[in-house]
Amino acid sequence: MGMSTPPSNDELNREIEAALGNQSLDDLLEQDSSQSSQGRATKQGVIAAIYGKDVLVEFGPREQGYCPKTHFDNLPQVGESLEFVVERKDRDGMLVLSRKGAIQKATWDAIDIGQIIEARCTGTNKGGLEMEVAGHKAFMPAGQVAMHHVPDLEVMIGEKMACEVIELDKRANRVVLSRKNVLKIEHEEAKQEKLGTIEIGDSFDATITSVQPYGAFADIGGLEGLIHKSEMTWERNIDPSKFVNVGDVVRVQLLEINRDGEQVKLAFGMKQLIEDPFVSSMATVAVGELATGTVTRLTEFGAFIDLGSGTEGLVHISELADHRIKSPKDVVSEGQELTVKVLSVDAATRRIGLSLKQANQSDESAPAREDDAAMRKLREKFGNGPLKGGIG
Repeated sequence: MGMSTPPSNDELNREIEAALGNQSLDDLLEQDSSQSSQGRATKQGVIAAIYGKDVLVEFGPREQGYCPKTHFDNLPQVGESLEFVVERKDRDGMLVLSRKGAIQKATWDAIDIGQIIEARCTGTNKGGLEMEVAGHKAFMPAGQVAMHHVPDLEVMIGEKMACEVIELDKRANRVVLSRKNVLKIEHEEAKQEKLGTIEIGDSFDATITSVQPYGAFADIGGLEGLIHKSEMTWERNIDPSKFVNVGDVVRVQLLEINRDGEQVKLAFGMKQLIEDPFVSSMATVAVGELATGTVTRLTEFGAFIDLGSGTEGLVHISELADHRIKSPKDVVSEGQELTVKVLSVDAATRRIGLSLKQANQSDESAPAREDDAAMRKLREKFGNGPLKGGIG
């Protein structure tokens, strides 16, 4: 595992000062030591059971507790009597225990700044975590515990964790640790490992992390990429904020991996995993037939018509009227319902060509009423004179 660059002394001092206020680190550790002897008593208990990740301990008929298995180099036997440090009571009244003097992997003489060592959390204070390294007390500022804010630091008590030494003064017996730096390294290593396994076309469950006017960023487990708004849905010109929200889990497909810059950029798509309404509606739109739609927008070159089911076609300005016009708005307006003729359907370019003037010509060229079979029979019966009653 590589080592990250430790924070500068100025940054670290500011963080420690903000965590501890006017109290020195030495005073805090000394105070915590006296408080530990008073507030965290040691008790002799009997091992009652080993269950899951904990060792269950009995101190009497009405007093039980549990200690993480990680505090034991060798698991104890049921019935064995051992001494434990009482850290606190949980919400169920059970005692949360730790093992005093658990063996640490680090040795005091070998510790150095930048080194990754194993340390154990023995308690909390107002500024962060009290740690133990090779029998020596250490301190971890709250801002160095995790990559994100930890609301309840007490959940860390008793845990062994890999930490980076970011400040060390052996003469003053002072050690400051960072778990966040180690987590960053692990996160980056996991990200690089995952980058080596994913391929274009793979699908993932992704969590929306940010929504912008041009799209949304989504995380697929350590890797973040952009879902451009044009790749969210088959609809056009959507507002991403009305389509997804931060925290939503969506299904995405990997469209592109760009490794040219310092950071790898991923492009995701959502619409690729849902049916294209254009394809399904093509079965209902045939060249040469008439269709009814609504004018959705006007441009200099024509009018777009919504044919239903998310399908849109274009009436070019030359197909709006049988005479020359300056602008589509001279003939049609947005929201107007029209009957148009389908001139072309191109699945590759997703374009449907329509004509208003040819639809009107089709109406005009329809057979006259008097030429159809029913009219001929009526005229044979009543003659060729004008027919009354609204028939002729």
